Amino acid sequence: PAGVLYAGLPREAAEELRLQPQGSVQAEAFVSAFLKRSMPKKKDEAIRDVLTRKAVVLEHHPRRRKKPKRKKTKTLTARERRELRLFDIQPEQQRYEIFLPLHELWKQYIKDLCYGLKPDAQPQMIQSKLLKADLHGAIVTVTKSKCPSYVGITGIILQEFKHVFKIITKDNKLKVVPKINNVFSLETDGFISYIYGSKFQLRASERSAKKFKLKGTIDL
Repeated sequence: PAGVLYAGLPREAAEELRLQPQGSVQAEAFVSAFLKRSMPKKKDEAIRDVLTRKAVVLEHHPRRRKKPKRKKTKTLTARERRELRLFDIQPEQQRYEIFLPLHELWKQYIKDLCYGLKPDAQPQMIQSKLLKADLHGAIVTVTKSKCPSYVGITGIILQEFKHVFKIITKDNKLKVVPKINNVFSLETDGFISYIYGSKFQLRASERSAKKFKLKGTIDL
């Protein structure tokens, strides 16, 4: 009934809640305004009809919070990295002895990769692992080449790019050796593996998904 809907609060409750008592007319006006705000799409007649026929479920539409835009981290392009000379090895750092600990780490890495390099290990398994392994720190030797001046170069691989190896030799010389038309040998605990550079022209990060043929040839 309307009298019950718009009845005022008891005096004790109003004093406890610190509310100013209102008459039935003011209460009716408040309820009407509240319902209009809660149901803006309904007309006055529809609101009255809802009040007389059934209970009203008031919905609350919270404001959608805007998600903060993520700031994209800007990375350097390959050209910018070259211009900044980030890959250059300074002359004072071009010493063979500095990179011997790197070679020791690489040997342990290969042992773990090849399940300990046991004497009964299959050569094909070791060969396939080496072809996909990270070669930074490995000691390699150019055994065959179309350019005779490259033959015999031995050293630790410091950097591997798509087309070249950068190798530091025992006499502290940094050599840039192209992969194409060169054959490299790599020894690991007595096992010698051969890398045919012409079919090895990939970045180090791309070789893990590459399928290699264990037998290769090169025209020299």
